[in-house]
Amino acid sequence: MMRGRTIAAPDADHGLGSGEGEALLAWYDRHRRTLPWRTAAGAADPYRVWLSEVMLQQTTVAAVIPYFAAFTTRWPTVSDLAAAPDEDVMSAWAGLGYYARARNLLACARAVAARGGTFPTTREELRALPGVGEYTSGAVAAIAFGERVPVVDGNVERVVARLLALPVPPKSAKAAVSAAVEAMLPATRPGDFAQAMMDLGATICTPRNPLCALCPIADPCRARREGEPTRYPVKAEKKARKIWHGVSFVPVRPDGTVLFRRRPPRGLLGGMLEVFGSAWGAAPAIPLDHAPFDATWHAQGAISHGFTHAELSIDVYAANVAPAIATPEGGLWMDPEAAGLPTVMRKVVVRALAEPMPRL
Repeated sequence: MMRGRTIAAPDADHGLGSGEGEALLAWYDRHRRTLPWRTAAGAADPYRVWLSEVMLQQTTVAAVIPYFAAFTTRWPTVSDLAAAPDEDVMSAWAGLGYYARARNLLACARAVAARGGTFPTTREELRALPGVGEYTSGAVAAIAFGERVPVVDGNVERVVARLLALPVPPKSAKAAVSAAVEAMLPATRPGDFAQAMMDLGATICTPRNPLCALCPIADPCRARREGEPTRYPVKAEKKARKIWHGVSFVPVRPDGTVLFRRRPPRGLLGGMLEVFGSAWGAAPAIPLDHAPFDATWHAQGAISHGFTHAELSIDVYAANVAPAIATPEGGLWMDPEAAGLPTVMRKVVVRALAEPMPRL
């Protein structure tokens, strides 16, 4: 049920079968994307598959590629990653967002290392690892170990929503979407089929201007037959985003180091570095009450930053301070360029240093 009207249940008789899967594999053999975590032939490395899938959650392929290269160069095996200090991994992750993924990444790596550095080989066993959900377990099982299971990401949801002309948001009809993917699974090469579906959504069945004339499974597509494929997938109603305010303080020593502290390990941006300031919520009544110490603070303007569920505005204050000033508890003086800051904190520091301040 959607607000204001009744939606019919998805049609279980989708008319899809392994023939569509075979057609998709033939297309994939000609047009597959070259990506650093894919192998041209032979078995895929489960570590590289798992790492790429975690990085790709809610992030674009283009954004992930340099991070994937940096991680696999620095930590070429899952055991190497498991042995890395938390702060090194969090710093290397900075900029990818959704930092809970980085914490789960470490927890999972350490769980795999504890079992000798070998990943489980089935979706059910993979699902038991820390931070590994339904999608990631299926992707690793299919791509790395050849298990014949349906794999459904955002691209695949869009493809299936159009194939079925799905009258509800795909996430409201997970069983129907999964059943359609399972019906198309070919007898062999389930990993290639999973990646073919992803590539189809990324390059042909795109959100805007889908290239239906080039689609290898266009014939059974109900959205194409309706003539308006971009009507699908049906979008869920958006929830109103929260509005947060905060204040941040950026003291700068003559050597250019800035005062930071580490956020609690759990919660938003858990374990990442931040400058001192207020909690995020209602605008602070007296902003300077949240300064780490007394100084000549200068208002440097404000920054805005969007999270999935909230829009944040931060008023930024900065001050030049003497090298001998007392460091508050939990404080760390660091070069901001080497601190591995999350995006919102990089914005704060850039804003703080953008306007000149009086020298000491």
